[in-house]
Amino acid sequence: MVAMGGETGAKPMGRVNRRIMNVWMGWGTRFLPFADAASPELPLSKLLRLSLIQVSVGMSLVLLVGTLNRVMIVELEVPASLVGVMLSLPLLFAPFRTIIGFKSDTHISALGWRRVPFIFRGTMVQFGGLAIMPFALLVLAGAGQSGNAPAWVGQASAAIAFLLVGAGMHTTQTVGLALATDQAPLESQPNVVGLMYVMLLLGMIVAALVFGALLVNFTGGRLVQVIQGSAVVTIVLNFKALWKQEKRQVNRIVAAPPAPPRFRESWDRYIAQPQALRRLIAIGLGTLAFSMEDILLEPYGGQVLGLTVADTTKLTATFAGGGLLGFALASRILSRGFDPFRMATIGALVGIPAFLMVIFAAPQQSTMMFVTGVLLIGFCAGLFGHGTLTATMNFAPREQVGLALGSWGAVQATAAGLGAAMGGIIRDVGSRGGGFGLWNAQAAGYVIVYALEVGLLLITLAAMLPLLRGARPVAVGA
Repeated sequence: MVAMGGETGAKPMGRVNRRIMNVWMGWGTRFLPFADAASPELPLSKLLRLSLIQVSVGMSLVLLVGTLNRVMIVELEVPASLVGVMLSLPLLFAPFRTIIGFKSDTHISALGWRRVPFIFRGTMVQFGGLAIMPFALLVLAGAGQSGNAPAWVGQASAAIAFLLVGAGMHTTQTVGLALATDQAPLESQPNVVGLMYVMLLLGMIVAALVFGALLVNFTGGRLVQVIQGSAVVTIVLNFKALWKQEKRQVNRIVAAPPAPPRFRESWDRYIAQPQALRRLIAIGLGTLAFSMEDILLEPYGGQVLGLTVADTTKLTATFAGGGLLGFALASRILSRGFDPFRMATIGALVGIPAFLMVIFAAPQQSTMMFVTGVLLIGFCAGLFGHGTLTATMNFAPREQVGLALGSWGAVQATAAGLGAAMGGIIRDVGSRGGGFGLWNAQAAGYVIVYALEVGLLLITLAAMLPLLRGARPVAVGA
């Protein structure tokens, strides 16, 4: 009787399930950002699995600029200028993103792969940096205090760990994006790359919430466990993402391929496009404007507004959530043919009042104003980032996808690294001059940095104006 009842109820339940799935797929394609990025060549399940690389990168970013910077400045009492320099060390590797993208375009592997070897190497470098980072921080905290080691030992070991993590992230992110665009049809490439960055933001949000929960009762030992766990999760996510993603190209093994073009020739051809140099300059200026506060928002919340480690770590989730909203809105508008340069300009323009909210949160001692400002900064950074990324994809020739994404990533990462270093140094110098106006000495250094970012956004707007009247994209794939 049970079997018969189950059999007679199977067909109605099957119809209900199909209706639910149809409604879900319809709503997903209509409302979820980049849900239509999937294609027969790149199914959504495969695309989401590949995006796990971005999740691991987001997790490492939260660890570096959302947790460790606060711990090093406040708990370990490391000067903000030194922390800024350490967090900017990955910029030493950032310019190589262009070369990495180019090499992955033309790489000849004995196994017939182009992208996989670079992602594998980048993953191992990132894992290595995370693996030695806890011990480097322990040495940094104890060096010079116990007398067992000079101060430079801790600083050098921490710098090496940060550099390795940054180099690994740059490599996996650049080549992972190129691998995704390789498998996507031409018309869906911008949406595919956009989805990858949405997953980066989701990874940052989840990691920030998890780290915040784990560090509610902060101890040095708990921090070590969090970093070591992040190293293991990085390996698992990246290997899962990479499994059976890139098809082996037998002709790369059997046939003798023609000599690949030299990097200088490819770069000269890419940069010769109309307004190409101005695009990169605008990307750099805007990224610098949205990056100088990266290592300062959490210490600002802790020192000026009295927030805990767990609370300031969750600020990163707030920032990333704003970025996710910005990406989603930009995706919906850009899919209707909106000018990506105009979208980036709107992001820079609205970013000005967002920074002003953060500035005036200190004299008002308003946590709500501060958190709202952080959310808006992330939102505006999402608009700016998606606009410039889409413009880069629109102007990228098919055979130079890796080079184009590498150039965009190199300029963005370099500007972000410079912004982190400059923000830390300016904050330290500004704090020595005492307070001014509505801001006391403790808040003065932070406020100077935020005010400079407002000025940089105005300069970015001036640099973007000619792009609004610039040439239309070349035929992609030509």
